Amino acid sequence: MVASLSCLQRPGYRAVWQRRVFIQSFKTSAELKDRRVVVTGLGVISPVGCTVHKAWSTILGGGCGIVQLEDERYNNLPCQVAGLIQEGKDAQKFDLTSHFSKSELRSMAPATAYAIIAAQEALQDARWFPEEEKLKQMTGVAVGMGMIDLVDVCETAEALKKGYNRVSPFFVPRILPNMAAGQISIKYGFRGPNHTVSTACATGAHAVGDAFRFVQRGDADVMICGGAEACICPLSIAGFCRLRALSTSYNKTPEKASRPFDKGRDGFVMGEGSAMLVLEELHHALSRGANIYAEILGYGLSGDAYHLTAPKEDGTGAILAMSRALKDAKLHPHDIGYINAHATSTPVGDAIESTAIKTLFGTHCNKLAVSSTKGAHGHLLGAAGNLEAVFTVMACHTAWLPPTINLDNPEESMNLNYVPNKKQEWFGGIKRFALKNAFGFGGTNASICIAEYREK
Repeated sequence: MVASLSCLQRPGYRAVWQRRVFIQSFKTSAELKDRRVVVTGLGVISPVGCTVHKAWSTILGGGCGIVQLEDERYNNLPCQVAGLIQEGKDAQKFDLTSHFSKSELRSMAPATAYAIIAAQEALQDARWFPEEEKLKQMTGVAVGMGMIDLVDVCETAEALKKGYNRVSPFFVPRILPNMAAGQISIKYGFRGPNHTVSTACATGAHAVGDAFRFVQRGDADVMICGGAEACICPLSIAGFCRLRALSTSYNKTPEKASRPFDKGRDGFVMGEGSAMLVLEELHHALSRGANIYAEILGYGLSGDAYHLTAPKEDGTGAILAMSRALKDAKLHPHDIGYINAHATSTPVGDAIESTAIKTLFGTHCNKLAVSSTKGAHGHLLGAAGNLEAVFTVMACHTAWLPPTINLDNPEESMNLNYVPNKKQEWFGGIKRFALKNAFGFGGTNASICIAEYREK
């Protein structure tokens, strides 16, 4: 090792070594032209299932993963329901200890653990575990998180009252939002872009969109991307209740609490979990015979510049994000057959998103399907856009449109095809094109254009 280091300290040797190791990262303008980005792997940990197959089957079947919060600490809170990962050793529950040792779990937040497991499923699905250094250098990670684990913060604050030595040395790593991306990168040795975004409820969609651009522009050939969230606790529930953002009318019937676009909606339901996608440059995927689910065509972003928590009433922010995604994809509104809406089940937000869709798509709305799967799994905050991107990919891949459950009484002004309560077959169109919307507090918006994959 000493001899090796001394060689690297010699300027000439070091320059040659660096060129040999890093030259693969550079792309010419000709190589960057028309780089297509496809989806080759998917992974899910969610309230509706802890594999892609289980989650998608539950969604198409109109199932629901929202349950009543049984801990007595929730008894005095207005909202007592959530979309939980049911942990335990029973056959019907998810056991984190079967994936990690006790020492590993002490070093990471639950959201990070969910992200690692979802990433493993996605990478196995894509059959991508590169051994060569140059391949690892061109594989990156983009994983976001909306909120840190408030339980960690509260418990550590109490521990500090008892003494400095009671504070865990893993406290800071557990609460850093970029640790999910970091842990995945370390686990597999991926040395491409290591990226984290935290944009409230648009986090997961921004992570997928940013990863799309990293591949499209030659910063990576493969990206594992998505988001993770595990922040359900009395404090977070209380905080969102004080904002009057959560559903409070269905505590005894939790499966009815999240009802996007329905007249009876009264707020969103918090959810937790993670979903990951493997994005890959098309020729790279074809060269190794990878299975291709769908293609990412475009990505649009915008800001409302309006309010801390409420979208602008005319839907300008959503319109800008969707129209920019279409422009990036070189498509027109009449090309789109399906929109996976952000619609969280809030009275204001769902109505404004519907207004934005009707404004942008005009007369094409009578040929457009719009649905929100949040009725089934709740709102996963920073992991919402990516989980729902997985379902949008599966819709493009299978030609089945996921339903909006609990849509029993739509408002008269919200007269789109919201795929109410039952899945619909995706008919018509030369090719299946979809948009996935995600919006966040602070007025941040994202829209991703996803399409059925065809060779040409």
